[in-house]
Amino acid sequence: MRKIDCVLGVDMGTGGARVGIFDLKGNPIVFCEEPYPLYTPASGRAEQKPSEWWDSICKASKRAMAESDIDPACIKGMSVDTTCCTVVLSGDDMEPLRDAIMWMDVRASEQAKRIYESGHDALKYNGYGMVSAECLPAKALWLKENEPETYNKATRFYECTDWLMYKLTGEYTASINCASVRWYYNNEEGGYPVDFYNTIGLDDLVEKLPERVLPLGELVGGLTEKAAEDMGLIPGIPVGEGGADAFVGVIGLNAHQPGKLTLITGSSHLHVAQFKDPIHRKGMWGAYPDAIVPGLRMVEGGQTSTGSIVNWFKNQLCGTVKMQAEKEGCSVYDILNREAAKLPIGAEGLVALDFFQGNRTPHVDPDVRGMFYGLSLGHTPAHMYRAIIESICYGTEAILEVFREAGFVPKAMVVSGGAAKSDFWLQAHADVSNCPVVVPKCSEGPVLGSAILGAVAGGVYPDIDTAAEAMTDVEYTVEPNQERHEEYMFYFEKYKEIYAIAKDWMHSVTNHVTQK
Repeated sequence: MRKIDCVLGVDMGTGGARVGIFDLKGNPIVFCEEPYPLYTPASGRAEQKPSEWWDSICKASKRAMAESDIDPACIKGMSVDTTCCTVVLSGDDMEPLRDAIMWMDVRASEQAKRIYESGHDALKYNGYGMVSAECLPAKALWLKENEPETYNKATRFYECTDWLMYKLTGEYTASINCASVRWYYNNEEGGYPVDFYNTIGLDDLVEKLPERVLPLGELVGGLTEKAAEDMGLIPGIPVGEGGADAFVGVIGLNAHQPGKLTLITGSSHLHVAQFKDPIHRKGMWGAYPDAIVPGLRMVEGGQTSTGSIVNWFKNQLCGTVKMQAEKEGCSVYDILNREAAKLPIGAEGLVALDFFQGNRTPHVDPDVRGMFYGLSLGHTPAHMYRAIIESICYGTEAILEVFREAGFVPKAMVVSGGAAKSDFWLQAHADVSNCPVVVPKCSEGPVLGSAILGAVAGGVYPDIDTAAEAMTDVEYTVEPNQERHEEYMFYFEKYKEIYAIAKDWMHSVTNHVTQK
């Protein structure tokens, strides 16, 4: 059995649980993943069974320990990251009274609309815009109105992060990360927003929420004997408070300092930055106090469709490219990136709009859709691919414009996820925003972030800053090209103009289709 001092991270995503073990310098030793099902009982609804979360976590942990052959006594600390706004309710025994309502579940859209119409000052965290049906208050209100017997029976109301903390330690806590970002919690204003909850009809919610709200990485307790047995570990391992996967990922990328922008890419883009001042403005979400590290405020922006558009294009419109890739023995993306890079900026007059699933920020408009303008018979799949990538980069730059107007000027974008695999895409981001793009050595931001929080809880490092600095490293940096940036600006301005010109027309078409 290998005796290497390590830390362990648990990453609970939508599709499964992932366990990663790292040495104290952040070098990965092993990753093991176990899936769990997602249940969709009706349109717009998504649920999971906490018992299946735990089964998958335990299987992944036992496999990780077996494959790494690490002595369990060498695990110096552990923590977790999970989906955010995945709601669980129970009695004091922490046995769920119903399946968990997932973050992506939008059954509470009517409640979210009514919360927005309350006009309460707490809505400053939504950029004074629409409230997401994902957030905990909206889901709580739906449960109170539609499942009153279950809601009234529940004495505890919390998120999957809190449920997992209880399973690991026996302690009932809340993460300030989830509470600040999605519960309207504010340390500086007394914690839970009682007046806000009262205003929207949740006067009995605070008594159900965890009293103990902890910062990321704070020691919650030691791993219980039962949890240790289930996971193939030993009792007493220090467990640090965890949080939402994307925001714990910011720590795993060492991008939680002011001046850095985290660009988390995948099916969508998430943009996270840290402010010192309590700034709230239309077009961005936040600033959430103490959400990642104490004393700083987090802001976020997001693009609903990014990688998902690229995937749609590959699957639906690249039949000939797929045949070429099979002949060359490479991927479709290899060819698209290669050919798109040969084309001029602007794809020879082809401009795309990345609103395939609406716009998350800065417009917060679910009823707009994607489009291409300028298609001619001379355009090829490579042109369309280039236009899509450029439109995604323009969408990011539109969000950064709002951040800059609020006082945040990014010195670097630290990127993780699918876009990091494309040199062409990274260069386009750097050139459009005129900002260096940093690619870390370990792209597994969330699970490494969890391990970093475990290292802090276990006393390996004194704080998140020290731990993240010691356990992360940069692979390379993509520098922007000033001339290309200036050339992109013509098309960026045209991209911005499309929304004002076409939004009413798009709304009418979208509403016509959805009302049928």
